[in-house]
Amino acid sequence: MVLAIVRKDMYPKQKKVPTKLWSFKDQAENKSMVNTPPTFGVYVLLEVFRWLDAKGGLAAMEKINDTKATLIYDAIDNSNGFYKGTVSVKEQRSHMNVTYRLPSEELTDEFVKTASKQGMVGLKGYRTVGGIRASIYNAMPVEGCQALAAFMKDFASKKS
Repeated sequence: MVLAIVRKDMYPKQKKVPTKLWSFKDQAENKSMVNTPPTFGVYVLLEVFRWLDAKGGLAAMEKINDTKATLIYDAIDNSNGFYKGTVSVKEQRSHMNVTYRLPSEELTDEFVKTASKQGMVGLKGYRTVGGIRASIYNAMPVEGCQALAAFMKDFASKKS
């Protein structure tokens, strides 16, 4: 499912496309019905929009996501170097995937296993990159980030 919002004056600037399916102009002229629409995807998108609206809209979600990311980045930044963020420039840090490393692979493995026992799963970083990746997308509640930050502080105090 792709949602593209394109100004009409951009249509002529679109480079040659292989089919009408990829043409913004053709899609607009056909009310996005060049092909059979993916009805389940459209329904899911509708439900996501309703959920976002109920949360207060995009501005509210931005504040919530900033709060969540700040909780985890503060745990990293205040760990006296136990945790090292993989993005050093604060303005470039992701609010969706917080990545960091521990002092060793052994501690990283122990961190992941211990966190998993407390219901925090999926923290192991990508297989070719390693480290830790806390995915805190929109649906992750603030309480989940609070729990992870508290766990990080506790783990670091016991292991450093």
